[in-house]
Amino acid sequence: MSFYISYPMKSAVVLYIPKGTTKEIITQLKSQNYDVSKVDAYITRLFGFTQSGYIEMPSTTLTKGEFLYYLVKSKAATRKFTLIPGETSYFFLRDLASAYNLNIDKLEKLYNQKFPYTDGVILANTYYLPYTASEERLTDILLDTSMQEQKRLAIELTGSYNQKKWFKVITKASIIQKEAANTSEMPIISGVIDNRIKIGMPLQMDGSLNYGKYSHIRVTPERIQNDKTTFNTYKYLGLPKEPSGSVSIAAIKAALHPAKVPYLYFMRNDKGTHNFSTTYQAHLNNVEKRQKTLDITDKAR
Repeated sequence: MSFYISYPMKSAVVLYIPKGTTKEIITQLKSQNYDVSKVDAYITRLFGFTQSGYIEMPSTTLTKGEFLYYLVKSKAATRKFTLIPGETSYFFLRDLASAYNLNIDKLEKLYNQKFPYTDGVILANTYYLPYTASEERLTDILLDTSMQEQKRLAIELTGSYNQKKWFKVITKASIIQKEAANTSEMPIISGVIDNRIKIGMPLQMDGSLNYGKYSHIRVTPERIQNDKTTFNTYKYLGLPKEPSGSVSIAAIKAALHPAKVPYLYFMRNDKGTHNFSTTYQAHLNNVEKRQKTLDITDKAR
């Protein structure tokens, strides 16, 4: 017996186990050219009851004893997806549809029907989703997981949860996420947003216009002129009606705890971070310095 269970055999990393008795499962595996026999059904039962569905084996080369053990003890196989901070559901859903070979139109329709906001509900994070899933199941899993986590975070960070109020925080955080060069800048950007809103000044932030399918497209004067949504913070005062992308915990904390700064303006410098200023003239000076740096760089090429 010791020799028998130590005999090496091959296995797929992800293995599909059909529903049925242990004996029936072993028979199915044998029909798929796995090196198993009737006696293996009895050995497997010593470990417990076999699972059904997709399971993940630790290796493609196992001993027979290990193979039979993992038929019972392996975790369900999952797919790993990462939603990066600032990315939009438009692209995330397309990644999911491609990986699962799903209908993107059906997936988007279900998403828009079930989710309370187009973006910002699914937090920037890594998700382990079922190996196989329909459009509806995938949408339900993401919605349930996300709304539970949003509620948990709201209670942890503010002491209570009101969906409408909380997603105003997420909306602000989504702009901070796209505008800040790093996490240390986030509270400062948050302070600038509050300062502008306080005096009735438009936010005029490109990050809000990088929503949906425009996530990776540079904001042009034409976009600013033609975009009629509340994401256009050049035209409309205050925050947009909903988040413009996914957010990290750091961006949420910055939205809740803005830095007490006098700044109203900021612009990206040649180091990739931002120069902040209080007056428009100081901002123009920063713009001029930056332009001179770019001109010098162009001449050096």
